[in-house]
Amino acid sequence: MISKTNGTVGGLPRHSVRADAQRNIDTLLRAALSVFESSGIDAPVREMAQKAGVGIGTIYRHFPQRSDLVVAALCSEVDACADAGFELAATLGAGDALVGWIERYVDFVTRRRGLAAALNSGDAAFRALPTYFLDRLRPVVQSLLDAATDSGDIRKGIRPEEVLCAVAALCAPLECPDPPEARRLVAVFLDGLRYGASNRILVRG
Repeated sequence: MISKTNGTVGGLPRHSVRADAQRNIDTLLRAALSVFESSGIDAPVREMAQKAGVGIGTIYRHFPQRSDLVVAALCSEVDACADAGFELAATLGAGDALVGWIERYVDFVTRRRGLAAALNSGDAAFRALPTYFLDRLRPVVQSLLDAATDSGDIRKGIRPEEVLCAVAALCAPLECPDPPEARRLVAVFLDGLRYGASNRILVRG
């Protein structure tokens, strides 16, 4: 059973700050994510402040180091991606829930420019990101895979790490002439998950 995260933003308890302060933090995180989408995670703090409509001092009051804001923003998006698995599992059939979540994950990977670099940078400031990423997403994917396997929509023996890494790799920029669209590559990967399944009816994807 997938458990939904409640009362956290980027893994930080909401009750640790006042409601108005939490609203400010949420605004900053949304602004940071929007800037990451257009300019990458190396975008200057000033750009994030302008997007949020606050002064730079406000950002540094909540996030003393620039890396603190990057980590909190990315963790909040990981939380949202994980919680999407809960919502999809509650409203769709097993096969559709898995495909729907992978589509959500593709959005996450392709829109958050620099995520992979941050996860694999070895920078001490981002050291917690890979563990948080896997701890939050692995159980969600495992639950979705288990349900889709039990329903016969995908074949057995697929590990959550394989899904997370394979989809992320397929979404990475390709250095070749006229590279195929990431979603088309992911669709081929999904067909591979279905190959040999007991239920050969294709789910959407």
